[in-house]
Amino acid sequence: MTPAELRVARGITDGGSNPEIAAELMLSTRTVQTHVSHILAKFSFRSRVEIAAEAARQSRVGQEA
Repeated sequence: MTPAELRVARGITDGGSNPEIAAELMLSTRTVQTHVSHILAKFSFRSRVEIAAEAARQSRVGQEA
């Protein structure tokens, strides 16, 4: 995931809706939706739950480095 996609994914992990994530990251709701769509397509995910799991995995990997 790109850094921007990872920030959006972390917002999903925290249970945020697209408007909530947009407000938190100071982005438009449409930009957040675009990031979500890119993540879903990039990883062939079907749900936000899968995005949250991948974000958690990438966070763990980042902490190990």
